[in-house]
Amino acid sequence: MNAGKGGKLSIVILISGGGTNLQSIIDSTALDLPVVIRAVISNVEDAFGLERARNAGITTSVLRHQNYPDRSAYDGALCDEIDRHKPGLVVLAGFMRILSPAFVARYAGRLINIHPSLLPAFPGLHTHQRAIDAGHREHGASVHFVSDEVDGGPIIIQARVPVLADDSADSLAARVLRQEHRIFPQAIRWFAEKRLEISGNQVLLDGLPALNSTDT
Repeated sequence: MNAGKGGKLSIVILISGGGTNLQSIIDSTALDLPVVIRAVISNVEDAFGLERARNAGITTSVLRHQNYPDRSAYDGALCDEIDRHKPGLVVLAGFMRILSPAFVARYAGRLINIHPSLLPAFPGLHTHQRAIDAGHREHGASVHFVSDEVDGGPIIIQARVPVLADDSADSLAARVLRQEHRIFPQAIRWFAEKRLEISGNQVLLDGLPALNSTDT
């Protein structure tokens, strides 16, 4: 596992948008999260998350997927850019690209994502409205190791929020986002502290099933 300053874990974060989850990680590193953010990479050149990174003195780069002939070529270039920073963990914080199997395999066991639903429910987009339309009484967010399946892979931690009778997609999303900002740094901390292990399709935390002890 690649270490940064003072033995801290080196990470690279991939984004496509505003970067509020990125900001939660940046803020946590300013406290006691034992990681060093080596770079923030975006496929969108005007993603506001890049400004957040620059304000924190973090190296940024942009790889526009439109500049590459296909997914394989893009993912190859992205791997080269990531590997330049020698991360021990790659973090998908709102990176809106479907990744190729080769990319996922390259970072197997050290590639994590956050998704705004209680996976396996509602993979993909528009999760908040879908939860309301389905009549679910609970919704939430999940942090998981990435597999070839879109929004699949072993789950590290989830946070639950109630779906209220008068909820809109926006109001529900706001409550879920607050929980995302809590659980994403927590999952990264556990990884950095070497407390996580993947056993089949299950994540163990200190040797016990992670969801049994962390689903909140």
